[in-house]
Amino acid sequence: MSEYTNTYQIEDEYYASFADKTRISIEKGKGVYVYDEDGKKYLDLTAGWGVTCIGHTNPVITEALCDQSKKIIQNPNSGATYSPERSRLISLMQEILPKNLTRVFFGNNGAEANDAAIKLARKVTGKINIISMEKSFHGRTISTVSATGQNKHRNRFNPLIPHHIFVPYNDIPAIKEVIGNDVAAVIVEPIQGEGGINVPEPDYLRNLSKLCAENNVLLIVDEIQTGFCRTGPMFLSDNIKIDILTMAKGIAGGFPFSGFAITEEIHDKIEKGDHGGTYSGNPLGCAVAYSVIKFILDNKIWENVEYVSKYAFKELFEFKNIFPHIIKDIRGKGLLIAVELADEDITASINSKCLNNGLILNVIQGNIIRLFPALCISKEEMEEGLKIFKKALDGFEK
Repeated sequence: MSEYTNTYQIEDEYYASFADKTRISIEKGKGVYVYDEDGKKYLDLTAGWGVTCIGHTNPVITEALCDQSKKIIQNPNSGATYSPERSRLISLMQEILPKNLTRVFFGNNGAEANDAAIKLARKVTGKINIISMEKSFHGRTISTVSATGQNKHRNRFNPLIPHHIFVPYNDIPAIKEVIGNDVAAVIVEPIQGEGGINVPEPDYLRNLSKLCAENNVLLIVDEIQTGFCRTGPMFLSDNIKIDILTMAKGIAGGFPFSGFAITEEIHDKIEKGDHGGTYSGNPLGCAVAYSVIKFILDNKIWENVEYVSKYAFKELFEFKNIFPHIIKDIRGKGLLIAVELADEDITASINSKCLNNGLILNVIQGNIIRLFPALCISKEEMEEGLKIFKKALDGFEK
């Protein structure tokens, strides 16, 4: 590693360790590839956990960063002054958001967006309970941990914020039983991401929307992982009446940025001081987000997502037929794909073999490999990755 020999030592000794880290030090990237400090090339099928949606160091992002940083990075008085970059992004958002979501606010990450959505739902309804789904994941702040339906994320942080009701995912009757209990909002992922890429019935979100409307309960849809064409369409909640939409990850191609969109009815009940943030809607983040969304639209990225997704699922189901003792399930939508393996030991071994052969994967829930590459990945690049994956599978005797 020449001049970089201290990278591991310094991070191990001084950086707060909240996770088991992969023993590679990434120095640079381009498109769907990254390179470690020794120059070894890796194919990245994680997209930085879904954020580098148009590839590493895409020129539209680097140019937006460079151009805007020469103008201004942060406004005086922060979001309390106007910004042409923010205005330009707001105008573009109006083209892609569900039509009834007329107001938008920008933040820094997904947990912050969900935190604000929950807070504002309680404020504007005057009700207190929030319905969340089992196996959900909504963030790591104390508020969003409290709304997350996984004990491994919740139990270590007591006391949690109370008044959260958990029901099984994809179960409308279960929600009907509790929705009358002073419920302010239901928060839901259209497809559960960190919880295992759990895909509900096709009419689940629409039926949930109808149920919420009948009971005067707000519907918060967390599209932090599914939004911006990750599953094909811009949002999975398109053409469904919802009240609050939360967004992050793909919104700015890897730059820390997020947003939430609300109806005019909710906005009318908001008071000055109900929400804010020093970096909210900063010009630099707005310029990057605009460049990313414009790239997605100009290049009709959803068409590539559908094309590569169709190929990937076909190949993966063939792998399942060849290795039924190793692969338990293949599921997902678009370029949000889960490969559920037989057990955690096999998963760890396959993940390690792939890494040694230049493929970076993401493991969730111990035995699920989550594939969510850049949305502009080519069929040939996906084929390259799946060949490495199959080679790792071949290492296990049938």
